[in-house]
Amino acid sequence: MHSEQVTAEPPSKVDDVPSPASGADRAPLDFDVIIAGCGPTGAMLAAELRLHEVRVLVLEKETEPASFVRIVGLHIRSLELMAMRGLLDRILPHGRQRPAGGFFAAIPKPVPKGLDSAYAYLLGIPQPVIERLLEEHAIELGAQVRRGCAVAGFEQDDESVTVELADGQRLRSRYLVGCDGARSTVRKLLGVGFPGEPSRNDTLMGEMKVGVPQEEIAAKVTEISGTHHRFWLRPFGEGIYSVLVPAARVSDRAEPPTLEDFKQQLRTIAGTDFGVHSPRWLSRFGDATRLAERYRVGRVLLAGDAAHIHPPIGGQGLNLGVQDAFNLGWKLAAQIRGWAPETLLDTYQAERQPVAEDVLDNTRAQAELLSTEPGPQAVRRLLTELMDFDEVNRHLIEKITAIGIRYDFGEGPDLLGRRLRDIDVKQGNLYGLLHRGRGLLLDRTERLTVGGWSDRVDHLADPTAALDVPCVLLRPDGHVAWIGDDQQDLDDHLSRWFGKPAG
Repeated sequence: MHSEQVTAEPPSKVDDVPSPASGADRAPLDFDVIIAGCGPTGAMLAAELRLHEVRVLVLEKETEPASFVRIVGLHIRSLELMAMRGLLDRILPHGRQRPAGGFFAAIPKPVPKGLDSAYAYLLGIPQPVIERLLEEHAIELGAQVRRGCAVAGFEQDDESVTVELADGQRLRSRYLVGCDGARSTVRKLLGVGFPGEPSRNDTLMGEMKVGVPQEEIAAKVTEISGTHHRFWLRPFGEGIYSVLVPAARVSDRAEPPTLEDFKQQLRTIAGTDFGVHSPRWLSRFGDATRLAERYRVGRVLLAGDAAHIHPPIGGQGLNLGVQDAFNLGWKLAAQIRGWAPETLLDTYQAERQPVAEDVLDNTRAQAELLSTEPGPQAVRRLLTELMDFDEVNRHLIEKITAIGIRYDFGEGPDLLGRRLRDIDVKQGNLYGLLHRGRGLLLDRTERLTVGGWSDRVDHLADPTAALDVPCVLLRPDGHVAWIGDDQQDLDDHLSRWFGKPAG
């Protein structure tokens, strides 16, 4: 979904990946793509690849899905992407819709009026549920998932990647993608730097029952939350509360906290432990912030937490990874199917790394605003006043929910490079036309054609479409790659994003 100008530099010699070839001295390819990690990013990427009949294997080191019931939030842009693939109706019954406001540093401001989306809400959903639904989606499309299989090593050449598993088995694929989390084995074996800041503050988070009346909890939380912004007890239904409290010290997050850790910190901050008991799950998180120096080395790529980590302030982490997968999936499939323009795969890093940089910066800013020190508190009070201006509040919400992203496709109207909201078209709604993960020409002139690109780009001639421009060309991830009404100009941009025409 890029238009006017591809901002990625031409591939360097080390990254120049020729189309696969099978030499007589090579073992046969087992898969087109092997994905390490079956979290939301890995499962979503597998599904995106399967839409284009790419042979996919997902390796997950855990033998069973996670059992803890941590609640995560799907922001507006992720909800839009789910709608584009026909997944939203499957996901909605498992979550709770909440207003899309108050995300930035937990500053309680209302939702700006008229957010430019049909899905302007937050969907809170248990993490094991969204992981299960995305994994099932990938499997239904034909992806293979092997649990209890960890990547132990790999080597790549100009034709393939040979992946060694922990049990010694070796598999050969055209590409390997590390979606294996913050401690990514793939990233470490690849030798990609992961610069940033280590954790300075840890926070305890969990769900448990309490032993005091709700009114007493509410009064105490109101009293404390004015100065301690990393503190809450929120009712979650059936007597369960979500509890957040600063940890006593920074420690190894591989060691889960205990209920006694929560009690001790609650007593320190609130003067009472609220009689907490019967935890459903307990965890800790820090504010480490790191970004991979590269997202691709040859035939090995990184996505999700393997490429970037940051504090969970604003709930952007899972969303950022899923959006990585949507950006990468169609591009990697195009490379494998043989029609990708020369620099298409390089645009994955060119587009997604700056987005991650922005998320890291806004979480750094939010972390400062949560500090109890006088300086950050003064800045927080000032920003709270500024957010009374609709433009400021709207800008921050669009940043957190990722609907303000504009990829750099060169000169053109403001819509160029942005995602197009779901609009009414004569066949129903726009996102309903994107379920197959193909490009789409939305043609209000009824004069244009996708010609030799019809095997990868759909065409809808609809003079009634709710657009204020003549025609748009959408990439499979819903970003506007071209705006205009000239056939030759359109053909140039079809070539830029979708390669040479067939035939």
